[in-house]
Order: sequence, then structure tokens, then C-alpha cells
Amino acid sequence: MKKILIVEDEEAQRLLYKEEFSEMGYQVTLAASGEQALKGVAEDRPDLVILDIKLPGKDGLDTLREMLNDTPHIPVIINSAYSHYKENFMSWAAEEYIVKSADLTELKNAVKRILK
Repeated sequence: MKKILIVEDEEAQRLLYKEEFSEMGYQVTLAASGEQALKGVAEDRPDLVILDIKLPGKDGLDTLREMLNDTPHIPVIINSAYSHYKENFMSWAAEEYIVKSADLTELKNAVKRILK
């Protein structure tokens, strides 16, 4: 079973993603901050990380930088409400950059494509 780490500071969103991806057959772990995400990657070795950018403390781009320094081959999908971060050089290191939407089809398709 493939493992996904979801990094999202908004609890309702985090739980929705957990439910959706669990129903798709993935093992899902959650993190509410960049610090929790780095710990989760080190301990759980997920197959994929879905990463928000606006996080308390360490933001998603700083978290991504540290994550890739420690585990350079881990695929990351940036999932942000803000499209302007696409211009940030660090976001280019992610496999995908998906702007949050009520319709999770694009995010689900990206997960399937990366984890197939």
C-alpha cells in the first residue's frame, strides 16, 4: 500500500484529504506544520507528500527545501490556494503544483499518475 503524507494546516481540509485518499486505497498520514512534515518524512518514509505552502512557522517552500535535502527523490505535490507561488524557483522542485479547488479531480489524478 502506497503511503501519502498530507501537510495542511486547516484541519477540515486535512481530514477531507485523508478520507478521500484513504478511500482510493492509500495509507495516509497527516501533518499540520512544516516541522511535523519533516518529522513525518523521516519516520514514515511516505511515497508522496502533498504540501500546502501557507503553514504556521516554517512555510511550505522552506519545508520543501529541507525535505529534498534529506530525501532528494521523494515526490512532492504542492497544493496551494495561491497560484503566484508557481513563479518561486523553489516550487519548481515539486512534481506538480496544483491550485486548491473544491473539485479534487486534478489533485487525485496527479497522485495516481505519480504513484502508478
